[in-house]
Amino acid sequence: MSKRVERGFTVRSELGLHARPAGEFVVMASRFESEISVGNGREWVDGRSVLSLLSLAAGRGVELRIRAVGADAEEAVAALGALIERTHAEIGSSAAG
Repeated sequence: MSKRVERGFTVRSELGLHARPAGEFVVMASRFESEISVGNGREWVDGRSVLSLLSLAAGRGVELRIRAVGADAEEAVAALGALIERTHAEIGSSAAG
């Protein structure tokens, strides 16, 4: 059964959603079966494309909406939202483990 889940999250990193966290987002998004989209209120982009995510120019304090459609949509939105809301000091900490 396909589920659709959408929720908003605030970018908390001092540097915003730059290349490194966008790359982490794409790697994480690719682990889910659901289709992932990310929006900033003006446009929606593919959550599995670093360049598309960077085109949102999401600086600190910007709210991004994550939409997932698929069987694991709830888990995808929760995990990806947690990534968006990490602070700069936390970014990259999951890559070490």
